[in-house]
Amino acid sequence: MRQGLWVLAAVVLAGCVQPVAYPAPPQARGAVTEVTVLTQPQAVGALLGPRGAALNFLTVVGQVEPVAEAYCRAHRVAQRCDFQIVIDDRPGQSANAFQTVDRAGRPVIAFSLALIADARNADEIAFVLGHEAAHHILGHIPKQEQSALSGAMMAGILAAAAGAGQSEVEQAQKVGAGLATRRFSKDYELQADAIGAEITFHAGFDPMRGTGFFDRLPDPGDDFLGTHPGNSERKAVVAAVVAGLRGI
Repeated sequence: MRQGLWVLAAVVLAGCVQPVAYPAPPQARGAVTEVTVLTQPQAVGALLGPRGAALNFLTVVGQVEPVAEAYCRAHRVAQRCDFQIVIDDRPGQSANAFQTVDRAGRPVIAFSLALIADARNADEIAFVLGHEAAHHILGHIPKQEQSALSGAMMAGILAAAAGAGQSEVEQAQKVGAGLATRRFSKDYELQADAIGAEITFHAGFDPMRGTGFFDRLPDPGDDFLGTHPGNSERKAVVAAVVAGLRGI
């Protein structure tokens, strides 16, 4: 158990792929091993209460992380599958979670305290964790970077051919990169929802109950330049995956 987990415990006391060999239920595995806190601990405080919200999060990480790592290794796209789950406790952060990689290339999934506090149940945290892990498993970050590079290059060439100056070419490259990444972002979100639902299911949680987060989010609708699909579309994707897993 790393120091970050002890810190979080103190907070509690104070306030489709090839078949995967999924790990055994967490009751036989013991404590979480990869939870750290980015800065200073704060009271989680939420609908579940500080203790309930923190234990909710720890329980989910202990069950979902090994399943996500097993799925990642089986998928064979990402070079590293040793997820590090961190808590972003910087002041003023909204309810959010994101996936990135550190300088060494290790995949990192960060949860804000506000998101942990807002979760109504463990299934919601599990689905968010599965979804963010899926972005790494599917290689979405390098794909987005490649799309941005291609979009910037094409836009710059077209602008230069039209006689644009250096500053105009650079602006065109920025716009081209942004449009290129947005072109695929909705598809990537749906893909992550599907894989995330599968990870959530095999970790012992209910993916459909986990999509309760969508009911509390503004619906992006069918915005052409939006980065996320509509909430109803996302829930439909999860429902289809769950039905398949249950053999319905």
